[in-house]
Amino acid sequence: MNSVQNNLFNQVDNSIYSNAMTFMRQPLCFDPLNTDADIVVLGLPFDMATSGRSGARMGPTAIRQASVNLAWEGRKYPWQFSLFEKVNVVDAGDLVYSTGDADEFTQKVEVATTQLLNANKTILALGGDHFVTLPLLRSYAKKFGKMALIHFDAHTDTYNNGSRYDHGTMFFHAPNEGLIDKEHSIQIGIRTNYKSQNHGFKVIDAMQANDDSVDDIVNQIKNTIGNLPVYLTFDIDCLDPAFAPGTGTPVCGGLSSDKVFKILRALAGINLVGMDVVEVAPAYDSAEITSLAAATISVELLHLWTVKHKNPL
Repeated sequence: MNSVQNNLFNQVDNSIYSNAMTFMRQPLCFDPLNTDADIVVLGLPFDMATSGRSGARMGPTAIRQASVNLAWEGRKYPWQFSLFEKVNVVDAGDLVYSTGDADEFTQKVEVATTQLLNANKTILALGGDHFVTLPLLRSYAKKFGKMALIHFDAHTDTYNNGSRYDHGTMFFHAPNEGLIDKEHSIQIGIRTNYKSQNHGFKVIDAMQANDDSVDDIVNQIKNTIGNLPVYLTFDIDCLDPAFAPGTGTPVCGGLSSDKVFKILRALAGINLVGMDVVEVAPAYDSAEITSLAAATISVELLHLWTVKHKNPL
């Protein structure tokens, strides 16, 4: 009885559903600037820029909770190295801002992520609606200059709606602010009107992506981005609603989770410098499959970063 009593608390938890509080059970750290972390997971619980169904502010928590389904596997199949033996990751929790203050949120994202980048940390940002990518890009551009963008989505988000806070306008503003190079940026999975926009991005729309091979898609991506530093943003509605129903603006005809994972893995070696996964709205999810897809995509992105920057193979 005494041995049982002495081992009730502060144990390493290998069960699936206990203490599902941080991403992939990595250490919680509210002072990430003063750690030796390579990557900082940062939740951005914001959905005031949403045009469809609200609820993406609950996304970071849902992704963390779903990630424990992946945390038990020491080496994620089919990768050939154990991620957390090669890279140091901490979870900094969620960015805190005054309720309803979109301007304060935007400023805090830029300030916080600029500090992290200046401390030589990389950020895995968990949204939140897709607007969060714009202040993130502003921070990254200060360090890396104009970047290539790899953008998975059902929508181009290049609409000029005139609103300061709109999750459909980031990639109208970002090239105009000099943050990304449109000629070296690409959008995958688009299945809403884009041909009339003349927006300047290379597009592999969902119909083409579903018909083309993974090799063909990856070759197009690599030929587009060239040797520029790459920011990869993944809107979960790139996936078909069969694989990700829990999002604010679902569009039928999207990619499967399997094809997306294969594309991401085949991008190993690109100069990935920044990444986010956005638009998970768990209130509309079914059996947590959207949150699990987002958590799995996030883990794939961590592997991509590690391949480039830690040479683990």
